[in-house]
Amino acid sequence: MQRRTSGFLPFIRMWAVLLGWLAMVSGLQAAPLQLTQAQATVDVDGHVRHFEAALPYVWDWWHRGGRGHAEFEMSLPLQDIPKEPWFLYFQRLGNAYEVRLNGALLDGNGDLTAFDRDDYGQIPRLITIPVGLLRQDNLIQVRIRADHSRRAGVASPWVGSHAEVLPIYNAEYLQRVMGTRVVVIVSLLVGTIALALWWTQVNPTQPPGKRRDPLYLYAALAEYFWSLRVGNVLLESPPLPRFWWDILLIEALGIWVASMLMFSALAVGWRGRFSGVRLQWALAVLLVAGVGCAVAAQWGYSGWLTWWYAGLGVVALPFVVLYCWSALRTGSHLHRLVAAALVLNLLVGVRDWAVFRVQMTLGGNTLMRYSSVVFGVLLVYIVFTRFREASAQVRYLLSTMALQVAAKEQALQSSYERLELLAREQERVNERTRILRDLHDGVGSHISAAIRQLQSGRASNDEVLHTLRDSLDQIKLSIDAMHLPAGDITGLLANLRYRLEPKLNAADIELVWDVDLIEPLERLDAAGMRHLQFMVLESLSNVLQHAHASELRIDAKEQGGGVVVRIADNGVGYDTTRPMRKGLLALHERAKAIGAALVIRSRAGETEVEITLA
Repeated sequence: MQRRTSGFLPFIRMWAVLLGWLAMVSGLQAAPLQLTQAQATVDVDGHVRHFEAALPYVWDWWHRGGRGHAEFEMSLPLQDIPKEPWFLYFQRLGNAYEVRLNGALLDGNGDLTAFDRDDYGQIPRLITIPVGLLRQDNLIQVRIRADHSRRAGVASPWVGSHAEVLPIYNAEYLQRVMGTRVVVIVSLLVGTIALALWWTQVNPTQPPGKRRDPLYLYAALAEYFWSLRVGNVLLESPPLPRFWWDILLIEALGIWVASMLMFSALAVGWRGRFSGVRLQWALAVLLVAGVGCAVAAQWGYSGWLTWWYAGLGVVALPFVVLYCWSALRTGSHLHRLVAAALVLNLLVGVRDWAVFRVQMTLGGNTLMRYSSVVFGVLLVYIVFTRFREASAQVRYLLSTMALQVAAKEQALQSSYERLELLAREQERVNERTRILRDLHDGVGSHISAAIRQLQSGRASNDEVLHTLRDSLDQIKLSIDAMHLPAGDITGLLANLRYRLEPKLNAADIELVWDVDLIEPLERLDAAGMRHLQFMVLESLSNVLQHAHASELRIDAKEQGGGVVVRIADNGVGYDTTRPMRKGLLALHERAKAIGAALVIRSRAGETEVEITLA
């Protein structure tokens, strides 16, 4: 044990020496100098005072409601004169300023004589001290123009080399300038997205005036006015006169608070409750009062503005408490997130109010400019959540619609199959009806005539045979009509000639054939062809049975886009004024069925049947 202890002690001594050396080296590193005392000469509205001042010097704390000029002289003794450029860093300086070292002008911005103009005191200032300007006893002179209620003054400056001062300056510049730029850009981007959503997302099922979601409108207003409020840090020369510009900035904060509270209420569906009408009235009163407080601050009564800022918190507090209570009891995940954002911004707002309005700290940065970004993140979260829910709903609707469409298609297919069966059945019924009608009108009438001839006992065998042959011809012609192409009138007439010309010759009737080669008539289908065949056959049968003619003429010509068929004989004719019998009635019915014009002319020595198919 003793050997082990004695071997371990040198190891401990070595580490102790190393740590002591590192501490010594770090202690030898130079640190920047900070000047905290100055001889001050202050002129407030014509009253001049000389005194020793402690830095930082907060103008609004010592001279509430006043404006004027001040000059600060700070001694900078040095043992060694640096051989490289040094830097002078002010966290805040102005509103307008001029900095000299040993009588030489180092930097200056703004008009020292004109009040309520440009403000150069909002961003940190890093001033270069050239080589050769420093000596062992140095005097730094700072002159400022101070406007009332604009956080004028002189911060405690840091003096040192580049490596000593630049990290301090960069940290402050990053927070106040770069951070502000990021907040402004993010706010403008989120506000533009919210405004686009409010304008494009229209619900046509809602009544006019309620078709757009006000949540997006309040979010856009909040982001735009907050970017204006925060971006003021980057504007040394505002686009409006200072009087109106300050009023606009104060109202921008009020509008941001009002819009954020309404946004929070609408985010969880609070409509018409305490968060609605009463809160809107309270915020409206505060916005009107804000104009009066801003004007009072212009006249030097900045305390009114401090209480107005407090009023914003007082109005928001009951809403935040009720909102958080509801979130903890029955709130959704979004409700709790918004409640946390409200609490965070309320606490940060109270901190900023205490630091910058009550204590009137000259340096530092407001934290609310960064905490406000949480609401922009929440808006993005709400949009993403709504989009995800809408996408899920669309997918559900599409899947449901697909099932419904498949079911409807199956039902339609079943209906189509049933209709097809019914159509085929109807077609068979129609075909049977046609065949029966053809048998009745043609074959049936001939067979009936043959039966009457046999029953009378007066008809010869040749007459009965002739009647039966007519019936057989009728059957053959019906079969021929079934195989004819639709609309082929020339083929139909040729079949009739083939079947009936032997009978005409046997009856000593000369057939005069004058039929052109006619293009098929598209509108004449198979049923129409059978109707036309019956009409021509009926006309020819009448000639054979009743006309006592010696000549029969059949003409068929294309005329005026249609077809005209004529059957004429030189027989005895008949009286067209007599009531039409069954055969003539059938002719007119079939002509009507195919949309044909039927004209019958008859006198002694000539009978003509004209069928016009347009």
